[in-house]
This record gives sequence, structure tokens and C-alpha cells, in this order.
Amino acid sequence: MFPSRRKAAQLPWEDGRSRLMPSGLPRKCSVFHLFVACLLLGFLSLLWLQLSCSGDVARAARGQGQETPGPSRACPPEPPREHWEEDESWGPHRLAVLVPFRERFEELLVFVPHMHRFLSKKKIQHHIYVLNQVDHFRFNRAALINAGFLESGNSTDYIAMHDVDLLPLNEELDYGFPEAGPFHVASPELHPLYHYKTYVGGILLLSKQHYQLCNGMSNRFWGWGREDDEFYRRIKGAGLQLFRPSGITTGYKTFHHLHDPAWRKRDQKRIAAQKQSTSCEMPGWMNPKLESSLPREITTSDIQMMPP
Repeated sequence: MFPSRRKAAQLPWEDGRSRLMPSGLPRKCSVFHLFVACLLLGFLSLLWLQLSCSGDVARAARGQGQETPGPSRACPPEPPREHWEEDESWGPHRLAVLVPFRERFEELLVFVPHMHRFLSKKKIQHHIYVLNQVDHFRFNRAALINAGFLESGNSTDYIAMHDVDLLPLNEELDYGFPEAGPFHVASPELHPLYHYKTYVGGILLLSKQHYQLCNGMSNRFWGWGREDDEFYRRIKGAGLQLFRPSGITTGYKTFHHLHDPAWRKRDQKRIAAQKQSTSCEMPGWMNPKLESSLPREITTSDIQMMPP
């Protein structure tokens, strides 16, 4: 066998400099210059895009007697202002619709567009807060409403404690600011299921001042029911007068109730003294974990309960 006379090929990066780089410059310096050139080109491209988008380039060309080919392009529109910010007829108050929620996405997909149309038609400024309980504890509607009250902050001045499965149908129902006292929209005379005198569930409007006067809702009610009956006692204990709709002639057809008892069973197990009145302090253990903005009038907050 004769020894091979082939010479090993020398790759560009095995030499002290790249064949693609200028021979008079060190490799490190050339890479730096290339990086700076790319940044400069990117900046010039963005500047050209902005000027051409806004029409400045076209106007400058027309000023010099040049014709710009093709139609002028419009910049992407800015996010529209809220319609109530431009129309004074919407009034000064803004409603926080607090929706306690867990695993009812079918109802939510119906509820949100319906309520947005309903309130917008009545020119009620509003923001819908979907309060999603994400832990594995039993459902706690009252604690979610307390958390929603804290989440809504100062951007709203009154709240609606609103069940996700109850849709108002009669446009004469009042969702305006309840200045005189709590206003129970889903009154016993109108609610399709519950007709006892002390019922304040379903849909209840309160100013934030009155809600604080009631010291919020009790966090001790796990599972379905009782928390709104206890809140009725808080309303009376705070010396507030409860108001309800008048002049509504549609009776039990005033609302559409989405709940199907055959599909969603009620968690009606009672624990300890849940039938008794409680007067615990406003909670410090509700923890809103996540806020995710959807359309501008909707906020969803994942809330994890952390009992002591």
C-alpha cells in the first residue's frame, strides 16, 4: 500500500480568520461590526415601516412631485375607547358583576354575552368578574364574592352578586346604582325557584359602601346554599332597607334559569352550625392568584381557598 498523498482540507473556522470575513480585519472585530450593521438595518426598517404606515413618506413624496405606487396603508387602529367614556348618557356609576364560578363553562358562554348586551342596552357601565375557584375544596360562593369585591378595586362603585345560571329577560329590571339600599333584582316574586320572603340570592345589587357596612359575607358556608340567608341577617343588622322590583308583570318568566338538576347535582351537605348566623370578620385568607384579561369588560380571576 502506498501512503495517501491527499492533504487534509482546512475548514474556514480552523484558520485564524474566516474566508467570508474581510482579510484586513480580525475575526472578532468583523463579527462585532456585522452585529452593529444588523441592528442599524433593523432600526431603519422599523422606521420606514412606521413612516410608510402613517403616510409621512407618501406625503413627502407628493410634496416633491413624486407619485407613490399603490394605495396608502393605514396604521393598525388603536384600541377603541370604552363607549361609555364618550357618551355622557351612560351616567357616572360603574357596576362590578361578581360571578362565583366553578366548572360551568357552558353556562358562562351564554351568560357573558347575554349580560354584556343586556347591560349595554340599558347603558349601565359594567365590568364582569368571573371568580373561578380552582382548589379541591367544596364550593364557597360567599368567599368568592368577598374576593371579587376586593379584586374590583376602585374602578367600580357598586356590585352585583350574580349567579351564572340566572339570565334576566325583562328589560324593565333595574340594574342602576342602588343608592337607597341593597336592591334584590331576583326577588321571590320573580325568581323561578325560590319564593320565601327572606331570600336575597340570585342577583343582588349593593353599593360598595353598604357592602362594607355589612362586613361582607360569611366565609363559613361550604357547599350549596345558606350563605345568602345569612347575608339577609347582615343587611338587617346593618340597619339597611332591602328594596325589590315593582311593576314587573312577567312573573316567574322574568328570568331564564340555566341550571339542570339532573346534570349538576347540588352539594347540600351541612356541616356544624351552618344554619346559624355567623358574624366573622372580613376574610384575610381568600387569595386571588391570577387575573387574566379577556375583552375589556371582562376579567377572570382564579381563586384558591386557603382555610386556617
